[in-house]
Amino acid sequence: MSGLILVSGGAGYIGSHTVLALRERGRDVLVLDDLSEGHEAALLGAELARGSMLDRDFVRSVFEEREIAAVFHFAARCYVGESVEDPGLYYRHNVLGTLNLLDAMAATGVKRFVLSSTCATYGEPERIPITEDLPQNPINPYGVTKLVDEWMLRDFHTAHGIESVALRYFNAAGADAEGRIGEDHEPETHLIPIVLQVALGQRDKLTVFGDDYETPDGTCIRDYVHVTDLAEAHVLALEAMEKTPGSVGIQAFNLGNEAGTSVLEVIETARQVTGHPIPYTLGARRPGDPPRLVGSSARIREALGWTPKFGDIKTIVETAWKWHQARPKGYDDRGGR
Repeated sequence: MSGLILVSGGAGYIGSHTVLALRERGRDVLVLDDLSEGHEAALLGAELARGSMLDRDFVRSVFEEREIAAVFHFAARCYVGESVEDPGLYYRHNVLGTLNLLDAMAATGVKRFVLSSTCATYGEPERIPITEDLPQNPINPYGVTKLVDEWMLRDFHTAHGIESVALRYFNAAGADAEGRIGEDHEPETHLIPIVLQVALGQRDKLTVFGDDYETPDGTCIRDYVHVTDLAEAHVLALEAMEKTPGSVGIQAFNLGNEAGTSVLEVIETARQVTGHPIPYTLGARRPGDPPRLVGSSARIREALGWTPKFGDIKTIVETAWKWHQARPKGYDDRGGR
């Protein structure tokens, strides 16, 4: 298939891996990013339109100046704690930013949209593994704003015929297997890179928040999915829409490995991979942390043929370790942002 793919937030962690996956398939990509969180180096030379999703005129001009075939939307704030402290920030970025994109698509006739959504839209799930038919009852502003995005997709499909796929992630982790790009946040809040920072001597230790959950070792269990596998799911979603226009409509899929890994199991895996002891201390539970979040990916396997290639936690940690060893300071471009 031909046509320019616009990737909002394409300089970020998951976005940049998806840009790489698209380019490796020979697709033309234009990244829309203000680089407030992302890294231009992560684009590996892909074309960049630098600007804010909140600038309605800028977003509209990108669509008017270029012939865009489809949109992948990653640009968003994504920290639960921050969303509770500053909900306005999340409604502006995650709702208004998405609305600006959809308005521009409606005005210029672009019909295909893939949304980076989240398992946080489910809130406290009624059962595990989480399936797409469970109620969506988010318990924090981050989850609420992503659910609003999904509602907007439904309405824009009805009004403007925009097809969409919303992909509800669990815990993105790992790095490009060849070590070309990886995870670099400031500040870092994700478990695996924090554990590896301890292995690198950049932190003395980490804190495990709670060891009294109703899980085998008392620590929270999460479903870790390799970032390259997430990227592949986005590409498959687009290809499904291109194969038979109009057949997808509006759909949503979970993206998980269907295998939970506890915090202590992640630490032990990292000890084996890195050869470092990785000390930790115990802290109190964090408010709103469910004991277990594991997703079923049966629907996307059946509908799109998605199968994770990096399904075990050891492989995920190994790819992350390769990246962090090679780039212990990340992309080294913070001074330019």
